[in-house]
Amino acid sequence: MMDWTDRHDRFFLRLLSKRAVLYTEMVTTGAVLHGDRERLLRFHPSEHPVALQLGGSEPETMARSAGIGEAAGYDEININVGCPSDRVQAGRFGACLMAEPETVAACVRAMRRATSLPVTVKSRIGIDHQEDYADLVRFIETVADAGCTSFTVHARKAWLNGLSPKENREIPPLRYELVYRLKQDFPELEIVINGGIRSLDEAEAHLAHVDGVMIGREAYQNPYILAEADRRLFDPGAPVPGRFEVVEQLLPYVEAELAEGTPLAAITRHILGLFQGMPGARAWRRYIAQNAHKPGADSRVLSEAAELVAEAIARAEARDAA
Repeated sequence: MMDWTDRHDRFFLRLLSKRAVLYTEMVTTGAVLHGDRERLLRFHPSEHPVALQLGGSEPETMARSAGIGEAAGYDEININVGCPSDRVQAGRFGACLMAEPETVAACVRAMRRATSLPVTVKSRIGIDHQEDYADLVRFIETVADAGCTSFTVHARKAWLNGLSPKENREIPPLRYELVYRLKQDFPELEIVINGGIRSLDEAEAHLAHVDGVMIGREAYQNPYILAEADRRLFDPGAPVPGRFEVVEQLLPYVEAELAEGTPLAAITRHILGLFQGMPGARAWRRYIAQNAHKPGADSRVLSEAAELVAEAIARAEARDAA
């Protein structure tokens, strides 16, 4: 979710679900140690629970970065062992580390010494020509022996050569049964399933077999699927926020960010899917896309776009009534 789940997106998603754990985009140890930490690690207090996802392979720098993440206020430190991009491979982190379980284990040990936060791992079910479930088991066993008790597993292999990151999300077949089997074989571990999950109905079906579900791109492109997550998965009495209510709650945040110099488009690019599947969804996207970049654009762009949606809904209801 590089360049997607930044702090503006996470604030927006938190308006939809108060209970789901939010994850940052992957941040490299080099960026944490030598980059603009305020920009990279800043988050709104409402985002809790929120996890910092790190990319790296050197135990010492991973440990230092984990300590910095704890000091910044994060609730969990997650190691990315799933991203297959060439850029990530060149830095020797991401999915290529599935071939080096001992390296990941060494990072976990060092990080657990440096922080009191949970240190978790997000991986694939394998890479390249790893066809045997035993390879996945060896990875899980090795890293669990280092003290990791929670694994999020994308139920696809990653091909490190020959497929783009987008193709790696679509071409390798989903093998949910392998993740289910992990939970059966390692009942003491928390196993969270990821990959191709597009609805809460699917999430509930998976929860019959594993401890948790991670939804990535669908939650970004069609974020309102999270609106019923609290009620369906956590608390039957939890409220379900309406789409227009979410827009209203977002406006003060937008104004506060604009006052600090944040461009409006940096926020609105994350909310284009809010009315997905509703009358007026296209008008919402178009109005924001055409106006958010203009000089002086402010929260009125969202209010005016929402008015277009309300008008489209009213017209559709009138047609249905006729």
